[in-house]
Amino acid sequence: MNVAVVILNWNGRSMLERFMPSVVKYSHNQQFAADKTFHSEVVVADNGSTDDSVAFLEAEYPDVQVLRLDRNYGFAEGYNKALAQVEADYYVLLNSDVECTPRWLEAPVRIMDANPGIAVMQPKLLMYDSKDTFEYAGGAGGFIDSYGYPFCRGRLFSTMEKDHGQYDDDCDIFWATGAAMFVRASVWRELGGLDGDFFAHMEEIDFCWRVHNAGYRVAYCPQSTLYHVGGGTLPKSNPFKTQLNFRNNLSMLYKNLPDDRRDKVLRLRLFLDRVAAVKFLLEGHVGEYRAVRKAHAEFRAWREDLEKKRAAIKPHAVSQVYQGMLLVEYYFLRRKTFTELRGRYSR
Repeated sequence: MNVAVVILNWNGRSMLERFMPSVVKYSHNQQFAADKTFHSEVVVADNGSTDDSVAFLEAEYPDVQVLRLDRNYGFAEGYNKALAQVEADYYVLLNSDVECTPRWLEAPVRIMDANPGIAVMQPKLLMYDSKDTFEYAGGAGGFIDSYGYPFCRGRLFSTMEKDHGQYDDDCDIFWATGAAMFVRASVWRELGGLDGDFFAHMEEIDFCWRVHNAGYRVAYCPQSTLYHVGGGTLPKSNPFKTQLNFRNNLSMLYKNLPDDRRDKVLRLRLFLDRVAAVKFLLEGHVGEYRAVRKAHAEFRAWREDLEKKRAAIKPHAVSQVYQGMLLVEYYFLRRKTFTELRGRYSR
């Protein structure tokens, strides 16, 4: 049983210097105590960096395999190209700004190996700078509401909960964070990996949705904990990030929603996006306003290709979709935590 922990790096020398010690210590050449057939390795795929990341890795970590990509392909296509060169039974997509902990690989891999229907799993993700608080990118596992707004156990929009053990249950989730995502390699290959057109943002949610559509499960493993800095590549307020999030969310909905939901949901989402764009403009964020407009233009230009991708997916109703509207519950009903939500989950 081979596990490859693959870090995608782009001009991240400072993050590698800070976090590679824990990654190598707890991830490279590890063995389960009772299973001598288990083997893990750490691989760094460099996405065309222009800093001295590769030189640093070669000097300080000569036992870690470095894959050099010829340019920056973004998160999605970067991982597609990297994992095509890696032989393993399980892939772990791991951000470069994550602190690992002892035996963090063991529980997720054991659970997945005992349950062939689980294709994707994520560990508990806490904040690096506030280790008792769930981290924005994944928390205790991701969900999505009926209108395509993603959220996590432990994080609704910008509200992050403290970890009091309230989400220490094994459970199925809708999506796993790309910051630390365990993937069965055979399913990765079956589904063609991430959608490379997304470049970055929402690609892991789209992948997990396709996993559900293909009949597999996505699960959460609280026995494994990681600490994530987050926002290491693009700051939270960034027009390009806004453009990617809005465009990719619409594209994901178009590809994966069942026929009886797609058009209705997209009409409402396009309207709500326009409301958000006007809000950006009124607040003086002209770049963010333009980013939403550009995202909609790109989404329209992609429609023909999205239709082809949709035909290959064959969407249907899947479990773990929250049957409610998160915007209303959070902003109007003031429900700020996952456990306060009053809707139900489709099964």
